[in-house]
Amino acid sequence: MTPVGIEAMNLYGGSTFVDVMELAAYRQLDTARFDNLLMKHKSVALPYEDPVSFAINAAKPVIDQLSEAEKDRIELLITCSESGIDFGKSMSTYIHHYLGLNRNCRLFELKQACYSGTAGLQMAVNFILSQVSPGAKALVIATDLSRFLVTEDGDALTMDWAFFEPSGGAGAVALLVSEKPEIFQLDVGANGYYSFEVMDTCRPIPDSEAGNADLSLLSYLDCCDQSFREYQKRVIGTDYRTTFQYLCFHTPFGGMVKGAHRNMMRKHTDIKRDEINQDFQQRVQPGLTYCQRVGNIMGATVLVSLASTIEQGVFDVPKRIGCFSYGSGCCSEFYSGVAMASGQQKLKAMQLEKNLDSRYQLSMGEYETLLEGSNEVKFGTRNVAPNTGLLPGVWQSIIDNTAGKGTKRIFLKEIKEFYRQYEWVG
Repeated sequence: MTPVGIEAMNLYGGSTFVDVMELAAYRQLDTARFDNLLMKHKSVALPYEDPVSFAINAAKPVIDQLSEAEKDRIELLITCSESGIDFGKSMSTYIHHYLGLNRNCRLFELKQACYSGTAGLQMAVNFILSQVSPGAKALVIATDLSRFLVTEDGDALTMDWAFFEPSGGAGAVALLVSEKPEIFQLDVGANGYYSFEVMDTCRPIPDSEAGNADLSLLSYLDCCDQSFREYQKRVIGTDYRTTFQYLCFHTPFGGMVKGAHRNMMRKHTDIKRDEINQDFQQRVQPGLTYCQRVGNIMGATVLVSLASTIEQGVFDVPKRIGCFSYGSGCCSEFYSGVAMASGQQKLKAMQLEKNLDSRYQLSMGEYETLLEGSNEVKFGTRNVAPNTGLLPGVWQSIIDNTAGKGTKRIFLKEIKEFYRQYEWVG
């Protein structure tokens, strides 16, 4: 069978972040509760950043490493997001244009809440496995952002502002999927999926969320268990504790993953509580490292966990990683693959951690300014030129991080009669 998986990948965690504990103190909330979230930072979208700019900035370093001949073999571009900017025109069209890809390419976007990144990956994997175009590659980009818009009557239309604000992030993950799975080779046919209708979280209006946080947690736990049980049926002999050397999860926040893993260990093993905590640190914590610094970026988050696992794990020998993906509404999947030392080194060359370190830390005053300015660019905006001078220190840090370093980044320049125009910086 043709090997298939991730040839290259990159995480783009935006330009700015806030410290979650500082935010908790600023909101005068119970900081002990925030300890349980297991969150450190959250990326924050600027008015001149959107899902398209995030996607392009995630994908460009991957594309830049390809020869022209390799670049021309990208025959499928899937954008995965619940932060769409148009009911008809796909974000993939903008991304395709600014990356300069071959015009002989399928372009579309898909949505299924936080499951979308896995949906795009699995669709790309099956395109490669079909061998309808041997040697072809697929580019899958999961991109999302959280903008906290407040209505005229002052109500924030979210599940629970105090719960959601510190975990909602911004960013994108780009995957190059091909017959050369140098980063992560998928276990073909090793998939357990489980879905049903539930109104846990949704986006009834384009720029904010609503739902039931408790119901979402229960659905997540149920799907984690049931999708794994389906995986076991298809992969005989699977053991939750011994089959996977690492586990990565869709991570709304780290505490939710810790609870899910504890639940799974209680249901599928007979080890004691102290051993469960040790197992969590060994097999799950590596996948939380970058999630704790970016926040929940919806469909991309399980892929952030995967990248974090591969970078932070120990791969003295090839090791199997189990992945759990969940999207509200709901759809879930448990799947797996193998990573090795050579792939870890290739991913480390993308300098994910260094790029996260280079982000600008917002003060609480600057963060509030951004919240107030988030209405400037939203779904359906017809004409606007986002103000880069809103926070001069932020824009200067972007210039400093790109100027003369050979690393360009793209930002939204203008929306004119609904058409979005972007500009490279650096």
